[in-house]
Amino acid sequence: MLLTTYSPFEKEIDRFINDVLNGTSAHTDVWAPICDVYEHANGFAVTAAIPGLDPKEVNITVDDGVLTLSGERKAEADVEGRTYLVREMTAGTFSRSFRMPTNVDAEKVSAAYKNGVLKIELPKKEEAKPRRIQIETK
Repeated sequence: MLLTTYSPFEKEIDRFINDVLNGTSAHTDVWAPICDVYEHANGFAVTAAIPGLDPKEVNITVDDGVLTLSGERKAEADVEGRTYLVREMTAGTFSRSFRMPTNVDAEKVSAAYKNGVLKIELPKKEEAKPRRIQIETK
């Protein structure tokens, strides 16, 4: 593997070429955390990888059936004497939105953060949960 010195000028050239090829005219530093969304017996869950972010600076909103995660990763201050060989940890704002199923109880959505992973629990409404029907015998 060949490592070359990172150059801010080369990064801007790469951005320009990508913008031209993708048909965009402007570039902003935007990134999005990778997420998993799954269903389990009691509801749904969303996990998002947000290492290095303070969970207090991540916004979670539920509005009109849409769950939105947003926030910002601050850029690391330039360090004198540091020459990057690879720089892939993007800084900037992010926003991820997911349409929630209609059987989610939006009033009971909760979130927890551990080891760089944000986990959001979206419980099902009680009436939407499967229930066992007892058969009466006579």
